[in-house]
Amino acid sequence: MLVQITNENFDEVLKSDLPVMVDFGAEWCGPCKALAPSIEEMANEYDGRAVICTADVEECDDITMRFRIRNVPTIMFFKGGELKDKAVGSVQKSTLVEKLTALL
Repeated sequence: MLVQITNENFDEVLKSDLPVMVDFGAEWCGPCKALAPSIEEMANEYDGRAVICTADVEECDDITMRFRIRNVPTIMFFKGGELKDKAVGSVQKSTLVEKLTALL
């Protein structure tokens, strides 16, 4: 299941016992739209093993500033509430799978 991140629920989502992957993007971003189907596939493939999320940087400005996100898409990987890895720009699904699997 794909979780929609907001400024209000972000910290609660990070408290998960499971690894958390957050795709920070924007509606106007072409590479973000191209990546979206892969993110949705991963949400289904990792259901019960990881929390897969999306966040619109324009709606989540508190989080965007907190993590100094300047480019979209930016995909961040968290475990135990801590940032463990990230990928910036247009990346292959296999790269995201590799980074997420390392946290399982």
